[in-house]
Amino acid sequence: MTIGYVLKRYPRFSETFIVNEILAHEAAGQAIEIYALGPVQETHFQEAIARVRAPVRRIRHQYHDTELYWQLLTKAHATLPAFDANAALAENHSAATIGQAAVLALKIHERGIRHLHAHFGTQAATIARLAARFAAVTYSITAHAKDIYHEYSEPVNLARKIADAAFTITVSDYNLAHLREQYPAEAPVYRIYNGLDLEQFPYHAPENRPPHLLAVGRLVEKKGFNHLIDAIARLRRDGIACECTIIGEGGKRSELAAQITALGLDDQVHLIGNRTQAEVKAYLHHAAMLVAPCIISADGDRDGLPTILVEAMALGTPCISTDIVGIPELIHDGETGLLVPPHDPDALAETITRLLEKPAYGEHLAANARTHIEQHYDIHQNTAELREHIARGG
Repeated sequence: MTIGYVLKRYPRFSETFIVNEILAHEAAGQAIEIYALGPVQETHFQEAIARVRAPVRRIRHQYHDTELYWQLLTKAHATLPAFDANAALAENHSAATIGQAAVLALKIHERGIRHLHAHFGTQAATIARLAARFAAVTYSITAHAKDIYHEYSEPVNLARKIADAAFTITVSDYNLAHLREQYPAEAPVYRIYNGLDLEQFPYHAPENRPPHLLAVGRLVEKKGFNHLIDAIARLRRDGIACECTIIGEGGKRSELAAQITALGLDDQVHLIGNRTQAEVKAYLHHAAMLVAPCIISADGDRDGLPTILVEAMALGTPCISTDIVGIPELIHDGETGLLVPPHDPDALAETITRLLEKPAYGEHLAANARTHIEQHYDIHQNTAELREHIARGG
């Protein structure tokens, strides 16, 4: 059967994990249709988007004409098998939300789609739940991190969405334990790691690489890049030669740039903005290490398990990150990479020095890391597991 993917926006530059998942489904012969709830806001796109064959259907998200809105509800009443039975759901949602869910329900009813899968437990899951109820089909959710831990101004009602779903997927055992503890009586929750097509990420041993550090991610608090900059200042003070490139954009850019200047690191730390996945791969192939100094932000936001770490480990670049959330599932300290406490530039500087001074140790970590990725993060194996849950209905 065709699976309908419900996404807040598509495509999004940073959400390569969703594109990877869809491509893996298609490689296995699974038919996919993508339903995007909001307009495209990106100005640049990843190359992999061009390889997705699934049609993208955009769901109208604003209703200014009351006559058209009434016509929509009338059609939903006449067409959808469970619209009237679930009309009470409208009490807890805006007119725009109900309208968008009705449009999606009508489309999947017309297309014969019997299952919806939403990425993130926020808006996409809200619409998927309502549309599935209206059309009398099933739905599932992949919950990542912000949708689980962030304190939103409006309630996310994740418990209700998990309870009504056929099942919920999350991307780390850390998340899995949290969700099962918070919602013990709800529908099944499983862990499936975000995977990679490993043929697209060939391994290159980290031999004879210059002392160049790489960090990749949105310039937001949870990435902890300010601690990396402080660590490089300490390396400079100690006479350890290195350069650092930070790839990404975000609200903290001006703050990070000011920090770099204040510490006299303009010749050493470079903020270069967004880059395509192909460009990021090239940087990773030449970097001595990837550093991901993740933290839990003041509002509770955090990375569940950063995809960039999986990519770096697959390619053969030694990784340093922090011992929080799901990261220790991926980086086994001293075996597949190195971990430091969050908010600790001194420990980070010491660990960076260790890898710079012992390249053979980095090669050992990189080889182990690739083996670990092959065993647990193969996108074809992981999407097959997702399809099995859909086929079983939970």
